[in-house]
Amino acid sequence: MTSTAPQNATRSVGTVADKGEAVVSILAQYCINVRDLERAIEFWNGVCGLPVVSRTDIPQAKEAILQSPHGGSRMQLAQQLDNDAPIDMGTAMWKLYVNTDDVHALYDQALAAGCESVMEPTPLDRWPVTMAYVKDFDGYLVEFVEYDDAPPPGVPNPKAFTAEEPS
Repeated sequence: MTSTAPQNATRSVGTVADKGEAVVSILAQYCINVRDLERAIEFWNGVCGLPVVSRTDIPQAKEAILQSPHGGSRMQLAQQLDNDAPIDMGTAMWKLYVNTDDVHALYDQALAAGCESVMEPTPLDRWPVTMAYVKDFDGYLVEFVEYDDAPPPGVPNPKAFTAEEPS
């Protein structure tokens, strides 16, 4: 497939409170701190297959942005140069989701790369998915999700693509 737009996407329109004008919002990118940028890229690119689309070095951080060529949000990884302390998970972030066409293979690759197993691939009764959990090198809980059929509207479907580069 050549399209990177989700099929059957619904358009969400909000209103700017002070002007009453319609606005469209799309979750574009989020940024997480990592201790070692190259090791984080090893997981997110080397294991999960999310290509690095840009890199930036600024005085206080080294950054890389990754995104699937098939759509979805971008992830920005940032290694803070003035702080080499372990990542403080606090209570704000719970987990990161990665949709996949093969949860078993991705889980096995993550373990082989040195990630910690939290839950092996398990079909869920409540939702038509198989899920697995690992902790990455920085301690982030990562949920691998494989939908039994098509995902909800607006969510790119990894099974609609091949492992080859999109044309």
